[in-house]
Amino acid sequence: MVAVGVESVESVEQLALVWREMVLDRDPGADVRDLPGVAVRWADCRFAFWNCVTLTEAGVDAGLLARRLGEAADVMRGKRHPGFLWVFEDLLDDGARVALGAAAERAGLVRAFPGTGMAGDLLPVPEPVHPDLSFVRVTTDDHLQAYADLNSRAYGMPLEAGRDGLAGSALWKGGVFAYLGLREGVPVTCAGAVESAGRVFVALVATDPVWERRGYGEAVTRMALCAAGRATGLRRAVLHATVAGAPVYPRIGFRPNSAIGFFALRG
Repeated sequence: MVAVGVESVESVEQLALVWREMVLDRDPGADVRDLPGVAVRWADCRFAFWNCVTLTEAGVDAGLLARRLGEAADVMRGKRHPGFLWVFEDLLDDGARVALGAAAERAGLVRAFPGTGMAGDLLPVPEPVHPDLSFVRVTTDDHLQAYADLNSRAYGMPLEAGRDGLAGSALWKGGVFAYLGLREGVPVTCAGAVESAGRVFVALVATDPVWERRGYGEAVTRMALCAAGRATGLRRAVLHATVAGAPVYPRIGFRPNSAIGFFALRG
């Protein structure tokens, strides 16, 4: 249990560190604050993943959970664009986990979808070979738009939402090891990896729904990890998986640590 707790703390700390960089890249005036027990990383753009609040304390009991959920919901209500509260459930004590659904409802929040925190001492990984794909690093505005559009399609957002989150980013064209997987020259999958506090953090993995279940997401994630590991010499990698991605990443060497609940304001 101790190891799981340590990795869950690592997972939420990595989110706060990386999202700070991503959100400030999107808007230098973004709302980036560390409140007692709540980290705000909110670009207030149409790309909902850049609008993030997360609970940061370990061992939270039911009473403190209710208070923190209310505080997080108040932050979200003050914003123009919707986003998500991330709750790393392994940071809650047993009573708080049982109370989470009802406490969220009282705070005006609804569960949007589940996720899983994962990590592993898995680098370096070899450069992948996939019979259908070639890989290109994101270095141009056209590459970046293709990357944004893949995320929009994969996560059911309008194309304008992904573009609002990534268009014009210098970070994603240089600081992030971001890759497109091309099938016959057409981008069909993407993944990014960035150095963060002695780790490699994987973000925004997406595959066009037309081309799912062909191993494309795994291959392009391996490509991003390969490049990041080779450049940094780091060994440990961290990511946050959706339900669709959760079965893929253990094949690369990631181990699940904390269930994550994503919550939105009730409409």
